[in-house]
Amino acid sequence: MRFITDGIFEEELLKLGEMPLPPYIHEKLEDNDRYQTVYAEVSGSAAAPTAGLHFTPELLEKIRKKGVRIAPVTLNVGLGTFRPVKEDNILEHHMHKETYEVPEETAALIQKTREEGGRVIAVGTTSVRTLESAAGEDGTVRPGPGETQIFIYPGVPFRVVDGLITNFHLPKSTLMMLVSAFYDREKMLRAYQHAVDERYRFFSFGDAMFIF
Repeated sequence: MRFITDGIFEEELLKLGEMPLPPYIHEKLEDNDRYQTVYAEVSGSAAAPTAGLHFTPELLEKIRKKGVRIAPVTLNVGLGTFRPVKEDNILEHHMHKETYEVPEETAALIQKTREEGGRVIAVGTTSVRTLESAAGEDGTVRPGPGETQIFIYPGVPFRVVDGLITNFHLPKSTLMMLVSAFYDREKMLRAYQHAVDERYRFFSFGDAMFIF
């Protein structure tokens, strides 16, 4: 298939297309910014990093005033991230390639934070996968662009991330396996049961949890 336009292709897509939304969102999105984080700058991802939807400019400023240093990373999420794991042996599950980029300033700030004994808190599983993909065996984060097929499941060690802010995910997903690897599967199942019992909201516009 070939597209022909006299204008700028991306701008024409914005005029003619619709924001791709997960199948569990049935309402038409009138404002595309409602499915975007306030700090997003780079296009190319197949989905928004939904843990970041909880943050507003005002909340980020409050966090900064508490002494928390905030740094960006980019992961162009592919649809494969959301593909359910169907294999009995999870090692046979194939992750698609995705591109990421860690700015030099971010890598330097993470290194400084770790040397000072601080914690690295990732906002969303996309940030976790970016940082863990860019990290060496000693936990040093390498700046620059790269490609990743990282699959984090229980037993895979974390080299950089000390804490995680994330939404509640679909069962049998690679994202559920990632949080189970971070916090222990049985504890996560109890947390999810609590969320179900208390009628927490799941998925994109749902509630968040802070795991550390």
